[in-house]
Amino acid sequence: MARAMGIIAFEGDNVKIEGISNHRPISSVSFLGRYRLIDFPLSNYTNSDISLIHVYVKEKPRSVFEHVGTGRQYNINSKHGKLRVMYGEEEYSSTLYNTDINAYLQNEMYIVENDFDHVIIAPSHFIYLQNFKEVLNKHEKSGVDVTVLYTETNEADQRFHGAHALLMDDTGRIREFITNRGQQADRKISVECYVMKKSLFLDLCHQANALSSIYWFKNILAEQVYNLVMVGYPIQGTVLGIFDLQSFYRANLSLIDEAHADLFNEKWPVYTRTNDSVPAYYGEASEVKDALVANGARVCGKVKNCVIGRNVEIEKGAEVSDSIILPYAKIAADVKITGCVIDKHAEIINQKEIRGLKDQPIYINRRDKL
Repeated sequence: MARAMGIIAFEGDNVKIEGISNHRPISSVSFLGRYRLIDFPLSNYTNSDISLIHVYVKEKPRSVFEHVGTGRQYNINSKHGKLRVMYGEEEYSSTLYNTDINAYLQNEMYIVENDFDHVIIAPSHFIYLQNFKEVLNKHEKSGVDVTVLYTETNEADQRFHGAHALLMDDTGRIREFITNRGQQADRKISVECYVMKKSLFLDLCHQANALSSIYWFKNILAEQVYNLVMVGYPIQGTVLGIFDLQSFYRANLSLIDEAHADLFNEKWPVYTRTNDSVPAYYGEASEVKDALVANGARVCGKVKNCVIGRNVEIEKGAEVSDSIILPYAKIAADVKITGCVIDKHAEIINQKEIRGLKDQPIYINRRDKL
């Protein structure tokens, strides 16, 4: 068992998926038709032998409780670990105060009581595979205060807008956190995953609270970058960041391409809640090309370059392209859909054509009937 507890942080104030995040927290948003975003950090933790995990939820925790349950699907059981879903119980006069720092301090007793000396903090809106045991070992040997995981990209002018970029010296020490506003292509982007001693983590939370009631944890790290020794740790392989509807749309469709197949490794599985539905059904008139189709889906029309969720129904004569259809949605006969994100239980019946753009997808609200 790794010598650390895992914390899944909730999304920052720069993350909001238009429409979708109105109904559930980012961590429980459906991804690739069969996963939730939280499955990726949870699987990274449990594959790294970290079995004491706190999941922080900003609001609307019901869907997170339902999905993660006791953690059995992630190989967590009461004999050698525990999964807790945590959320702030105080009522705020403004959502401005609903920060990760305030959530940690409200649940401080549960952090203090565990026997582990270190914490690893990671949010759900960055998707990647990483062995945290290797990161922890290097962190402990180096003797630094904070290790920050990052991805190196030459597309920062198009991706990761609003995320922290790291400015590092030749030794790998972080000298400054800056906000990526797309002004430069080559950047080292923080994935907001931090490794440090538990005592330092709590000290920083208290320092942040003393400085400002609306500070986030990444704010206090940026504030203390000259007082603490912080180093970067590069992630090898695909890293996807989800900040808004467009990046959510792009991340889903990018994984249809086998170029990003490294996110799915038999030796490092991504666990999720099982769904014992029937296999996907393809009707005689169906045509499916370059698509990810989840079990339980019923496809009788044409599908191209799409992610189709569980128990989605696409009737004969329907044409769906460049779209993401979340579970239990229905596309009726002779309807044409392009460039859309269609939420759960939505039904497109009378509106015969909806056309969005790849760089500006159209969102159809949950349970709407068009």
